[in-house]
Amino acid sequence: MCRLVRAGNVTAGEGREDLDAKLAAFLAGGHIAELDLSTVVTLAAEALDLAPVQVYLADLQQRQLIPLTAPADPLPVDDSAGGWAYRKQSLHVEEGARDITVWLPLIDGAERLGVLAVPTPAVDPSFLLRSRALASLLAPLITSKRAFKDSVVQRTRTETMGLPAEMLRALLPPRTIGTPRIVSTAVMEPAYEIGGDAYDHALTTTTLHAAVVDAMGHDLSSGLTAAVALAACRNARRTGSDLSELTSAVDEALGAWLPDQFCTAVLIQLDLATGALRWINCGHPPPLLVRGPRLVSEAMEREPDVPMGLPALLTEAPRQVHQIALEPGDRVLLHTDGITEARLADGEEFGADRFAQAVIHAASTGEPAPETLRRLIHSVLDASENKLRDDATILLLEWNPPSTSGPAAE
Repeated sequence: MCRLVRAGNVTAGEGREDLDAKLAAFLAGGHIAELDLSTVVTLAAEALDLAPVQVYLADLQQRQLIPLTAPADPLPVDDSAGGWAYRKQSLHVEEGARDITVWLPLIDGAERLGVLAVPTPAVDPSFLLRSRALASLLAPLITSKRAFKDSVVQRTRTETMGLPAEMLRALLPPRTIGTPRIVSTAVMEPAYEIGGDAYDHALTTTTLHAAVVDAMGHDLSSGLTAAVALAACRNARRTGSDLSELTSAVDEALGAWLPDQFCTAVLIQLDLATGALRWINCGHPPPLLVRGPRLVSEAMEREPDVPMGLPALLTEAPRQVHQIALEPGDRVLLHTDGITEARLADGEEFGADRFAQAVIHAASTGEPAPETLRRLIHSVLDASENKLRDDATILLLEWNPPSTSGPAAE
C-alpha cells in the first residue's frame, strides 16, 4: 500500500501562491521553444515543486521505454511498472523500500509517447494533481520538440534507419489519433527498413479517413510511390473528394509522375455518427472485422479492383465502393500482405489463419486499441524471429459511439 498523507504547504497560504507564481512564470516564458527537452522537463518540474522527475520515451517498436537523460536504464514495456502505465494508459503507483514512484503515461491526444516517473516520500491529492498537470504539460511539448529536435528522435531509435524508411516516416501522421468516439492506430515493420508500405488517417467532425498503401518493390522508388499516393490522396481529400475521386487522383498522379510504378491499397471512410463504413479495395488483402472477442469471417471480403496506377492499362471499369454497418465496439484491421507472408522459424508462412488467431487473441484482452495492436504486431514478429520478407503494416480502428440508451440518453 502506498502512503497517503494530507496536502502540505504547497496547497495553502504562501506555499500555494509561490507555486502558482513559479508555474505562471514558466508558462509565460517565451524561451521554451529554444531549450532542449531535458531542460524544459527540469524547469517544468521545478515550477510544480516535483523535481526531480524522469521522462521515458517509447522506442520505435514499443518494446522499451528509453530515459530522456542518463543515468537511468531503459525499461521493458512488457515487464516494468513504467511499462504497466504505458500499456494501460493509466497512473501506476510503485512503492519502494525508501520512497514511492508514481508513473504516469505521456499521451498527446490519443498517441502514447512514453511515461513520466515522479518520486515522492508520500502521496497526497495535491501531489497527484501536480503530477498529472506536469504529464499533460509535457506530452504536447514532446510532440512539438520531436518535429524539429533530432535529439528527441534519436532517443526513440535503437538501430540505424534506412533511407526509404526515413523518407516515408517523415510523411506519416501520428501513430495514433482519436476521440472518445473513435481511435485509429497503426504500426509498421521492419521499423527501420520500411520500403513501400505507408498508412494515413485523419479526422473531421463527422468522418474518419484512413488508408493503407503497399507499393511495388522494396526500395527508394517504392517509397516514392507510396509518398506520391499519400500526397495525392490527402490533396483530393482536403478538397472534399469522395472515395472514388480519391482513388482517381492517385491513379492520375502515379500515371503522370511514376508511370512504371503501382501500389495496392485500401481506402476507407467511417461516418462517426452512424457507423457506416465505406471502402475501396485496390488489389489489397481484405480488411478484417473484429466484433467482441471474435473475428467475423469474410465480413469485408469483396472482389478487389486493380491496383492504383494501373486502371488505364487494365480496365476502364469504375472503382467499386463497398459499405458495411459497424456495431458499437467493432474493430476493423487494414493490413498489408507482409503480415501473412512472414516466415516462421521452420520456413512455413505465418499465413492468414495464424494471423486471424493472433487477431482474436489480441482483441480478447480488453486492452486499449493501441496496446492491442502493439501486442498483435509483436506476436507476428516473435513468431517469425523478426525476419520479415516484406514490409508489414497494420492499421486498427475502433468505433465507440455514445450510448443511445439509459438515463443520459432519455
